[in-house]
Amino acid sequence: MPTVFIPASLRKHTGDVRSVVVSAGNVREVIEELEKKFPGISEKICEDGQLRKGLSVAVDSRVLSHGMLEKVSPESEVHFVPSVSGG
Repeated sequence: MPTVFIPASLRKHTGDVRSVVVSAGNVREVIEELEKKFPGISEKICEDGQLRKGLSVAVDSRVLSHGMLEKVSPESEVHFVPSVSGG
């Protein structure tokens, strides 16, 4: 089952849990499973059915272009990555 790593900015919604194993076949299912474990977290990750602006998802070290439909394997590592700004 994929392992999801929770960024520091979202840990206040997980009781400071840093990672969790979920049963999912794509990123949308990962978020659905996170919502079951941590009610309310999906609204911090998604807006209008898509990832929030300023947040990316990486699966197995690849920042994804297919967003919510990107497949994950049982061995995948999933990271929600806040955008970094500045210059």
